[in-house]
Amino acid sequence: MDAAHQTTYQTTDPLALDVDALVVPVGRRDDQPGLDGVAAVAAAAFDGAVETMVADARFGAKAGDVLRLPTLGRLPARYLILTGVGDPATLTADVLRRAMAAASRSAREVGAVSLGIALPDAGDRLDSSATLAAVAEGLHLAAYRFTTYRGTARSTPLPPLAERVTVAGPEGSLDPAMASAILARVAATGRAVALARDLVNEPASVITPVTMAERARQVAAEAGLDIQVLGPDALAGIGAGAMLAVGQGSATPPQLIHLTYRPAGEPSGREIGLVGKCITFDTGGYSIKTHDGMLTMKGDMAGGAAVLATMSALAATGCPHVVHGVICAAENMISGTAFRPSDILTASNGVTIEVLSTDAEGRLVLADALVYTARAGATELIDLATLTGGAVVALGNDTAALFASDDRLAGELAGAATEAGEATWRMPLLASLEEQIRGDVGDLKNSGGRAGSAITAALFLQHFREGLPWAHLDIAGPAFAAKAHGYVPKGGTGFGVRTLLTYLSATTRA
Repeated sequence: MDAAHQTTYQTTDPLALDVDALVVPVGRRDDQPGLDGVAAVAAAAFDGAVETMVADARFGAKAGDVLRLPTLGRLPARYLILTGVGDPATLTADVLRRAMAAASRSAREVGAVSLGIALPDAGDRLDSSATLAAVAEGLHLAAYRFTTYRGTARSTPLPPLAERVTVAGPEGSLDPAMASAILARVAATGRAVALARDLVNEPASVITPVTMAERARQVAAEAGLDIQVLGPDALAGIGAGAMLAVGQGSATPPQLIHLTYRPAGEPSGREIGLVGKCITFDTGGYSIKTHDGMLTMKGDMAGGAAVLATMSALAATGCPHVVHGVICAAENMISGTAFRPSDILTASNGVTIEVLSTDAEGRLVLADALVYTARAGATELIDLATLTGGAVVALGNDTAALFASDDRLAGELAGAATEAGEATWRMPLLASLEEQIRGDVGDLKNSGGRAGSAITAALFLQHFREGLPWAHLDIAGPAFAAKAHGYVPKGGTGFGVRTLLTYLSATTRA
């Protein structure tokens, strides 16, 4: 993981910062760049040359547009980077995140290791606190790269990442103590997202159910969490027949990992259960996947990675609730002991399940994990899973499908996702599709066929929520990126971590 840098806030003139690159956000007004405020003062130092270069480069100041200029001694900074934020009337925190990500990439290309950022004036769209948080988040998220397995065949060194970032704002814009607290929270969130990305990017030979449990123990020790790990014998003891069946074909046994966070102060009274699907490699079992379909299946544990990463940051972000993080880790392999289509499984709540497809294994491990989490004391449940291709067909690669039994939970979770800049879309739990998963021999089938497959998967999970308010995030699309975009890297994205941390930071309910 390469992602860490030190970010500080100063009340000072950004143009006076002695840094390698100074980043100045530029809005778009009347269909052209609006060089005003700090940008106008910076441009004045170039005696009109900036306006000419803006026109020649066709810099439009749209979100993501960047123009990098050498200052040639006209400013203390070596480079001036203008980064577009689009129309001020439609400015959002996510636009600022993407603008900062674009600027940081531009700075990296010239080897800048110290950055100055002019805190943008977001008008009535965002207050100074939200603006600072968005700026810092964009820089943190864009700084990530996975270099663990970079070997000797690549002779070109990677460009350096920024080591020191100074955000400069006008007098009275932010209380220094508040600014420090915001930056500390953003740094903790950035580390958590990087952890989730790292776990997804590791090969399945490294992240197995057992090594995932070891990583969880490390996180628990560092973050002050309680941890309990249930292996095959303990799983059999609680009747977790669905999870045991998925893992029985692998030489590496399944592990149910239970982390518990308790706030330092008086808890809110809510106990929130986070459940993450963690299939560390998915062959599809005897319902085997194609070669192409298997290539990204090391990432079928992204839900578990998101839960572990979220738990790692709860203390640092001041979560006021008791939180249970339950990760159902198993490997879906083919062997003489693997489960088969037509097998009948019994979950820990006594529900019997006909196996139509061994490649619909995620809902099986989630079934036992949801029941376990409910019985551990949770008062509401949220699960994350790379569950169905149907969610990707319906919503594309960048949006998670959100299902929920409870409108208030759905609304709060969707609001947190919007605030975090992670796209979700609520999908219906259509009772009319229950017929597709009704069993012929057992109670339920583990697959309802292709029609409405994301919905029938969610309907299946609903049978294991033990009557609690429950939300299900199908992150099959956004958990893994085929190419980098914005502040999202190629590979594991860490999707869901920022949504959960935003949701869990709320102290009260309306």
